[in-house]
Amino acid sequence: MEELDLKELFEMFWNKKIKIILIVAIFGVIGVIYTVMFVTPEYTSWTTLVLAGQEKSNSDKETSETITTTDLTLNSKLVATYSELVTSTNVVRQVISNLGISMDEEALKKNIGVTAREGTDVIEISVTDQNPAYAMQIANETAKVFMEQVSEIYNISNIHVVDQAEEPKTPSNVNHVRDVIIFAFVGIVASVIYVLIANMLDNTVKTREEVERMFKLPVIAEIPLATVEKGGKK
Repeated sequence: MEELDLKELFEMFWNKKIKIILIVAIFGVIGVIYTVMFVTPEYTSWTTLVLAGQEKSNSDKETSETITTTDLTLNSKLVATYSELVTSTNVVRQVISNLGISMDEEALKKNIGVTAREGTDVIEISVTDQNPAYAMQIANETAKVFMEQVSEIYNISNIHVVDQAEEPKTPSNVNHVRDVIIFAFVGIVASVIYVLIANMLDNTVKTREEVERMFKLPVIAEIPLATVEKGGKK
């Protein structure tokens, strides 16, 4: 491929601007069709839990009404453990039983996400499902069963619900604007590649400057193009 200066490069793309626009538009339409027809909407609902001080008996409340340093230290150590317990088999199995849903345990585990917010005692449980109502119900029930399991295992009640899960209104895996932008960008890349390859394969001579550059000789004459109409008239 011959070396091109910026002016020639600009002219090369400018001469094929219609094709470039067409290619980008086609990819944009493909992006819309893909997100509308081939992406199954999924909805995500969140519930937030916090590790607070352990519930005390009446006699303990009389002696201490505040969260102690020991409580905070214990909570910070338990956050990671609790995060693992949320998706344990016992919790998932009990959630399926309580809600009476026909879902495989492993499939439900994949739909449950657990995030321990760094530097805090907050745990966020998210559930993704094709049915927004199911996502909300499963998230709340998972939090409930998890809190019961912790109470049985550790014999403490130091988890409290901050935010109940709510029914999501919009899909979490569909973003038409983002998808169209991505496909349009792919279209731009494809059009640039097309123009460069087309220019590389085009070995015709179109201007006197190209002739002079190829043969290192000056052009002393040019033959103008002429169109012949019917009847022999030019």
